[in-house]
Parts: sequence; structure tokens; C-alpha cells
Amino acid sequence: MSETTSTIPATVLFVDDEENILRAVNRLFIDEPFAVVTAASGTDGLRLLGETGDVALIVSDQRMPGMNGVEFLEQARTIAPDAIRMVLTGYADVTATIDAINRGGACRYLTKPWDDDTLVQTVREAVETYRLIRENRRLSALVEQQNAELQEWNRSLKERVLEQTSRIRLQNEDLRGVNERLAETFNGAINAFAALMALREQGVQDHSRTVAELSVGIARGLGLPAAEIETVRTAALLHDIGKIGIPDGLLYKDRQTFTPEERAEFLLHAVRGQAALDGVEALREAGLLIRHHHERFDGLGVPDRLSGNAIPLGARIIALADGMDRAIAKAVGNDPVGATLNAVKGAAGRLFDPELVPHLEKPARAMYGARAVQHVDEELEVNPGDLHCGMVLSRNVCSGTGLLLLDCGAVLTEHMIIAIKRYYALDPPKHGVYIRREG
Repeated sequence: MSETTSTIPATVLFVDDEENILRAVNRLFIDEPFAVVTAASGTDGLRLLGETGDVALIVSDQRMPGMNGVEFLEQARTIAPDAIRMVLTGYADVTATIDAINRGGACRYLTKPWDDDTLVQTVREAVETYRLIRENRRLSALVEQQNAELQEWNRSLKERVLEQTSRIRLQNEDLRGVNERLAETFNGAINAFAALMALREQGVQDHSRTVAELSVGIARGLGLPAAEIETVRTAALLHDIGKIGIPDGLLYKDRQTFTPEERAEFLLHAVRGQAALDGVEALREAGLLIRHHHERFDGLGVPDRLSGNAIPLGARIIALADGMDRAIAKAVGNDPVGATLNAVKGAAGRLFDPELVPHLEKPARAMYGARAVQHVDEELEVNPGDLHCGMVLSRNVCSGTGLLLLDCGAVLTEHMIIAIKRYYALDPPKHGVYIRREG
């Protein structure tokens, strides 16, 4: 934190109906260079916002009696519009999280129980972001004033103007770094949604990630721009988010036994997925691709019976990748990838865009070849404490409750090992980590 921004007053408000949480927060931040105030309810939090100036960050629990976190943040947004807002929640509720983003303007959600170091660092960065924005406004106003003085003093102020310009450039560089961290947080939220979806539909833990990687491979083969590829990746990761609203009895039923009514209800998840994301402007384009990923090239798909090039290109890409991953799970024989690719080629022009099919083979063989099943004598089961950088995973790494952490084939880094140890402590599975035997 620079000397200038550290002098800007800032207060952090924590709102939680559990007194032990508030006491823990006060202890955790007692030595930080900003004030911490706490409220035991949304009503008290709104009162404190009205009485307290320079509130840089508001961290609110989601489940509270009377006024929940989304309702509180929505009202707090009016009282303190410049304050950064975050949700602290002890349960995984996609709808509440989306509401917190859409209605309350939350930029991030944190989970209970938290890791002290992570929470402290997150709060510090939020306060610093607030101070940088405040400082940047002050400097911008100062530049305008000095430009007016420049007309009168011209040469005498030239050196001062150059100095201030340099300072603003540094501030902009700091803000650029903050924006990059916000982008990382956004991508982290997308990956978190994908992980929650995997927990909802058992047996397809890495389906969304696989479809996303295949879709990106196809998009790159087509030479699409980076921004368009990123939209395809996001939509592919979240293409089944609408399934969260499907009843268990229908979700886990064999699709071959669906009645026409059940099939129509099941396929509505594409429309529900678009609707769930439409309130987030940055995700609307991805939501359109999600809506149409069950359209067929021959026009017999859903929900709008689009055909050919009338189907958005990204949706055609996701449909192809989705079809490949679901088909290969049922493939048999010595070359399941080749057999599945042949089946996909046979459906070209009917289910899939024939011009996209040639771009599938390269990413598919790279993907499924890297995930080939390891023989018992080719892998080792290792305790998290014995992992070291450079080891290669021979199986997916999942938490005890089934949350996918890392894909098979990943080369372990120090950051990955720290994450594995943390999850094995918080949500331990019944086995160790499987890695490829060296040599």
C-alpha cells in the first residue's frame, strides 16, 4: 500500500447474526490499518452505514433472520454506493449468489468456515481497491485544476504537471492490476459454478470442464478471436447450469425411457440456464449460447428449432463437444476415441455442423489420450503431505463430497499442492492422491 493511499480513511463493516463470528472478525483485524465495525443484523448494518463515513468494504452473511444478505446489500448499495460488497455464506446456493451479484452488487462471495490468511488478504485488497479509486478521483480532479492554472502560469507549472501525470500513470497501473485481479475473481466464480453443477449431477464430475476444453480446441482450430473463444469457454463450463432446477427423479432417469413430456421438461434446462445468467451483463452472450446448445443442425432441436447457420456458432461448437463427451462414455473397444469420432461424423449434417466436425479430432485425441486409464502398476497412491512439484496426476482429484479439484493429467505446482492439502483438511476423501509412477 502506497504512503498516499494509506492515509485515506477506510472502514470495513461486517454483518452477521452470530456473535462468535463477529468476535472472531474483530480479533482477526485488530492490527490492520483500517477500522472494523460489526452489526448483528441487516437493520443494525443499515443504521451503522448511515452513521459511519468512508465505508470501504461491506461483508454480509447471507442467511440472517429478518433481512437476509441479498436484501441488506441491495439497500446498502443505495446508502454507500462506493463501498465494495461481498457475501459471506456457509452454504452453496447458486440462486442466492447470483442475486447477491445482480441485486446487491457483490463482487465476490466467501465461504464459511474461512481461511484466516485468505480472508485477511481479500479484505486488504478490497480496502486498497477502494483507496485507489478514491485517490484516482482526487488526482483526476487535481489534474483538471492544474490544467486551468497552466493557462496562467504555463512554463512555471510544466514540471509540476509532468510530475502529476507520472503519478496518475502509476495509479492507472495499480488500477489495471486491480482489474486483472477482479477478472481472476470473475473466472474463479465461473469455475465455482461449474463445480457446484458437478455436485448436482453425480457421475459427470468433469463433464463441463471436458466440454469446455474440447470447445476451446475447436474454436482455436477455427481461428476465432480470443474474446469469442473466452465466451465459448464460459458458456461450455456453464452449459448445464439450468439442470440445478430439474427434480432428482428426472435428472437421474435414463433418458432413453423419457416420455415426451419428461423429455420436453428436461430440455428446458437450456432456457433456464440462459435466464439464470441474463441478469449478469457480462454473461448474456454466453447465456445465448447455452440456450441454443441443444439445437440440431437439421432444425429438429430445441428450444427454438433453429437450423444450420441460424444456430449461433458458439452453440454449434458446444453441441459438438457435448455430444462427443457423452458418447465416448458409452464407447467400447480398443479405440473408443476413434469409434466415437466415427459416430459423430455419421451424425454430421443431422445433429452437428459438418464444417465443425473436422476440427474435433485433434482436441479430442489430445484430451482423451491424456486421460487414458492408468494400470495399477503405473500409478502410486500418495498422501498429500508427500506430494512434490512435477508429479503428474493419474486420476481426477476430488474432495470428500465430490467437488472436482484437479483434472487427471495435471502437472502439480506448489499452488496446486497447497490447494490439495487445504481441501484434504477441510473435506477429506477416503483415499490419497493418485500420481503416475516415475520412470
